Amino acid sequence: MAMPASQPRQLSDDRVCESRHRSDSGILIIECIVYLGLVFVVLGLAYMAFYHCQDFSIGLRRNTDDIERALNAGELWRQDIRSARGQIRIESSGGEEVLRIPHSSGEVAYRLADGELWRRVGENAPWITLLPRVKSSRMLPDTRAYISSWRWELGLGMSRRNAHVQPLFTFQAVPANSTAP
Repeated sequence: MAMPASQPRQLSDDRVCESRHRSDSGILIIECIVYLGLVFVVLGLAYMAFYHCQDFSIGLRRNTDDIERALNAGELWRQDIRSARGQIRIESSGGEEVLRIPHSSGEVAYRLADGELWRRVGENAPWITLLPRVKSSRMLPDTRAYISSWRWELGLGMSRRNAHVQPLFTFQAVPANSTAP
């Protein structure tokens, strides 16, 4: 039986397709390795960005907690000033200033020592840390024309070294027994 003339030609086309398939599969392996490398680079950059943002988030949370504690301490200080039952005074001893606020039940005292703000209620009570990481604290009388008040300027030392903002708070309070000077 005679073979048609197109049959041998078909066989050679199969060989060409087979050789093309082999060279295409080699390129696919190289492409796969390149794609895997790119995926690892992208994942590595995403990993670094995630942990960088997480570090900033933790620092922001810490700073926010410090600010919240400062605001709570300021409100407590204002409450102590408002409920004063005598002459509020500042005493200096040993390089420290202590604000003494007389109350009906005793005395409330505030002092800054070793970068921490301390508060004590009563003469023999222990000092309690009110605020850690305090950079500066000044409590002074603020006498105006018709009223005598107290001002507290509080500067926090932030926990992050590269913090761009150093919070400074000013609290103002008028004692209940305030009179014009």
